[in-house]
Amino acid sequence: MSETNNSFKRPPRRPGGFGPGHGPGGPGMRMPAEKAKDFKGTLRRLIRYLRPKQVQLLIVFITAIASTVFNIFSPKVMGKATTKLFEGAYGMLTGVPDAKIDFAYINQILILLGFLYLFSALFSYVQQYVMSGVAQKVVFDMREQINHKLERLPLKYFDSRTHGEILSRATNDVDNISTTLQQSLTQLITSIVTLVGVIVMMLTISPWLTLITVVTLPLSFVVIMLITKRSQGYFISQQKSLGQLNGHVEEMYTGHRIIKAFGREKQSVDDFKAINEELYNSGWRSQFISGMIMPLMMFIGNLGYVLVCVVGGIFVTRKVIEVGDIQAFIQYSRQFTQPITQTANIANIIQSTVASAERVFELLDEEEEVPEVESSARRPAVAEEGSVEFRHVKFGYKEDEPLIEDMNIEVSPGQTIAIVGPTGAGKTTLINLLMRFYEIIGGEILIDGVNITAMKRGELRSKFGMVLQDTWLFNGTIMENIAYGREGATEADVVRAAKAAHADHFIRTLPLGYNTVLNEEASNISQGQKQLLTIARAILADPSILILDEATSSVDTRTEVQIQKAMKALMTGRTSFVIAHRLSTIRDADLILVMNKGSVIEKGTHEELLAQEGFYADLYNSQFSDGDLPDVG
Repeated sequence: MSETNNSFKRPPRRPGGFGPGHGPGGPGMRMPAEKAKDFKGTLRRLIRYLRPKQVQLLIVFITAIASTVFNIFSPKVMGKATTKLFEGAYGMLTGVPDAKIDFAYINQILILLGFLYLFSALFSYVQQYVMSGVAQKVVFDMREQINHKLERLPLKYFDSRTHGEILSRATNDVDNISTTLQQSLTQLITSIVTLVGVIVMMLTISPWLTLITVVTLPLSFVVIMLITKRSQGYFISQQKSLGQLNGHVEEMYTGHRIIKAFGREKQSVDDFKAINEELYNSGWRSQFISGMIMPLMMFIGNLGYVLVCVVGGIFVTRKVIEVGDIQAFIQYSRQFTQPITQTANIANIIQSTVASAERVFELLDEEEEVPEVESSARRPAVAEEGSVEFRHVKFGYKEDEPLIEDMNIEVSPGQTIAIVGPTGAGKTTLINLLMRFYEIIGGEILIDGVNITAMKRGELRSKFGMVLQDTWLFNGTIMENIAYGREGATEADVVRAAKAAHADHFIRTLPLGYNTVLNEEASNISQGQKQLLTIARAILADPSILILDEATSSVDTRTEVQIQKAMKALMTGRTSFVIAHRLSTIRDADLILVMNKGSVIEKGTHEELLAQEGFYADLYNSQFSDGDLPDVG
């Protein structure tokens, strides 16, 4: 990975970071559904996002009621036409004088029905149109807040979580909220209005038939509760298995070359089959059990229809109600069970949505970086550009467990500082403190004579250029990747930087030259070519301080020579911090810092440290006695 702090207009496609803990995450992975810890509090907070949209929500509410009312009133009107048709036909069959079917009246009813359905559809369209705007604006604001929040979160937040978890909160959870606001909220309003309206209309037709229909309601609730309780465990298992499958597929895809190299294809396939089998078992069980709801609801509903038809027929013979009323009532009884089922489903969806909102709010409530200073401190005129000083610096990831007790380092402009030590010695931590990715507990760090806490982070990090062992290039052209080093860079600037990095020749040998598009992993160019591009990007940024992680360990000798030349050109006249893995490459460093357990235990030139016959000398000699193995870094 290589990176400077100057921005380029084209955003990168994937997240990156410099520090420990950046494990693979599954974009799009979703954890099993869970209930919110504070349902009421989270729901109130979510509702606050809707308060600025009160007028639009009022329109949605009114149009939803109007659309539903027109729809509910239609069966009653159709019943009038049915009654008139039945009366005319019955009169003609029984020989009633002048009996006939009043088609004029029926035509009027049909025209009225047409207008009712038309107005219902129109109000439904307005409702969906307005609600779509409300939902998208809410999630737009939420995504904006999440994006700004992620920019202000300290590095330790990203170090302690996988990318998949963070992406899940920023994408899946927000999408879940969006879907609920856009669809489930209007469905909930419609279902409640439909339920109330249908009951009222049924009561106007026959209280006794209404009672028969309502009696089946408790049975429906019992069925729904039993099935939901049984299927919930399988749904959670399904989501868990799905997350494992996504993670496995991503892991196997990104590491497919290693898998093939070690001949572990069979193990990978077997692991996939095992997870896929679990997903299949939990998936078909959850879908089968939840799929039983509708057939059972229809069975219970049909029992109600039979009772309504039998009792309704008796009422018709006794002239209590008309034939058309039975037809209308059957339609209403069908409409009666639908909103109940919808409301039950929406209740589960809202539960899931509030859980998603809680996860989003947890992200938004995370502790941010120390606030920026109001105005950047002025650099003293006597200070030379590129000087760095650590004064009694104390740091720990936890305040009660200090990692660095009392670090004192003084670096003059233009010096090359090598940092060596075993794994976990604190080399990367030192760089993170220097760039203020982490805040120190005590002491101070000065750059060009100014305390870094008195600078804005953007100004501080603009002083640095980075060329790391793990190259970072995004999906875009070579021109765009190099230009990422400095905002507003021209094509000529990019070409000059590429030539200085000895990258211009290989770029021009590519079919599209600087317009060659790098794929997601930049695997269409070699590792050495990637490093040359990152060096060109750093040269274009023209930083006063460089951070270099030895970048030649995985390339051939000829490419290594090119990279070394490019890095030498880059380091000329600049203060450079080199994290060294192979001690043979830092013999010419102006100062070598030997770190162990978070402290600088030795410092000096290569010859001075060897003469001390201490920790550095042991490291240096062990590397060559063991065949130049990378024991440090």
